[in-house]
Amino acid sequence: MHVPLSPVTVGRVLPTSMRSFPVHRALRLPCIASTSMRTFTSSGPRYDSITAKKANEKSPSGPGTEGPHIKDLPPKAPVAATAHDIKGDWVLFHPVYTDEELRSVEVLHREAKTFADKIAYNFVRLARWGFDIVSNYKHKPLPPNADKMSLEELRRGGYLMDETQWLRRILFLESIAAVPGMVAATLRHLRSLRLMKRDCGWIHTLLEEAENERMHLMTFMTLKNPGIIFRAMVIGAQGVFYNAFFLCYMLSPSTCHRFVGHLEEEAVITYTRCIKEIEAGHLPDWTNLPAPEIAKDYWRLGPDAKFLDVIYAVRSDESTHRFVNHSLANLNYKTDINPFALREPDMTTKGTHIAFEREDSARFIKESHKLLGHDEPKAQV
Repeated sequence: MHVPLSPVTVGRVLPTSMRSFPVHRALRLPCIASTSMRTFTSSGPRYDSITAKKANEKSPSGPGTEGPHIKDLPPKAPVAATAHDIKGDWVLFHPVYTDEELRSVEVLHREAKTFADKIAYNFVRLARWGFDIVSNYKHKPLPPNADKMSLEELRRGGYLMDETQWLRRILFLESIAAVPGMVAATLRHLRSLRLMKRDCGWIHTLLEEAENERMHLMTFMTLKNPGIIFRAMVIGAQGVFYNAFFLCYMLSPSTCHRFVGHLEEEAVITYTRCIKEIEAGHLPDWTNLPAPEIAKDYWRLGPDAKFLDVIYAVRSDESTHRFVNHSLANLNYKTDINPFALREPDMTTKGTHIAFEREDSARFIKESHKLLGHDEPKAQV
C-alpha cells in the first residue's frame, strides 16, 4: 500500500571533534554535537542512502518531504494560500514504513525498576483511569455467546465502541500526546541557552515527536470536527497537563521520559485494539474507508490506501515514541548524547524492543559512526 520514496539525506553533519573519542566515551561527551543524517525512506536501515549532499541540492522527492523550499516553488508562486491548499506543512523528520514494519509492532511493557519508575508508572495508570472516564472508553471482554449477538447488542452491552466513540477517544488522546515533546524541547532549548552549550541532539528528536503527534490529530480531524464542549475539555486538560509536565520536567527529566514511555505503551494498546476491531468487522464504517489525503501525503501511502493503513502507521509512530522515551529515560540527561540524533533504528527493533539500555545507546552511536564512514577514530593533534 506504500509508494516507493527516493532517499533524501538531511543535511546534518557530525563534527570532526566527535570522531576522536573512544567508544566507551560515546555517551559521555560534553554535548559537543549530535546532528543527524537521516533519510525519508522506510525506517529500516538503508545504509547506502546515508551519503553527503550539497547544501543547495534540490530535494528529489519534491516539496513536502522537509517542507517547501524556495527552489521547490514555481517562479510565480501565489503569495497567499488557504489552509486547505497547503500540503506537507511539516518540516521535521518522520519515518515512512513498509508493510512488514507496520505489522511488526508488539504490545510491550517495561517493568518499573526504581522508585522514580514506579512513580511514573502509577501516574500513567491514574491518568489512564481518568482518561477512560472522560472519553467514555469501554473494552470489556466479549461474552461467551458473542458470536450469537448482533453488533448493536454488543455495543449496547458496553463490549464494543462505535466509530464516534473511538474518534472521541483518539482526538482527545492526540491533543494531549503532543504536549510532552514540546515541553521537553522547550526546556532543553532554554537549558542550552543558559549554559551556552550544545544540547547533545535531544531537542530535534523531541520536536519531531511533538510534530508527529500533532499530525496524528490533524489526520483524525478530517473525520470529525469536535464541538465546543469537547474543545473546552481539551483546553482545560491541555492547560493542566502542560504546566504540570513543565514543572515535573524541571525536577526530573528522566522520570518524565519514563512517564511518556509508559503513556505510549498505553497508546500502542489502544491502537492495537482499534486495528483488531476494524479487522473483525466491528467498525464497519471504517472497513473500506479511504485514507485521508493528509495521511497519504504524510506517510507516503498509496493512492488506494485505506483508513486501516493509517491506524497501522499511527501505531508504529506510537511504538517509536515508546522506544525513544524509555531509551532517553535510561540516559544521563545532563551529559549523554541522544543516539537517535544520528539515525533511528529500524521499525522491527522499535516495534519489538521496549528500549535501548545505556550501553545499547553507546553501541548504536558507534555503529552510526561506522555507517557514516568514520570506522577508525583519529587522534587529534
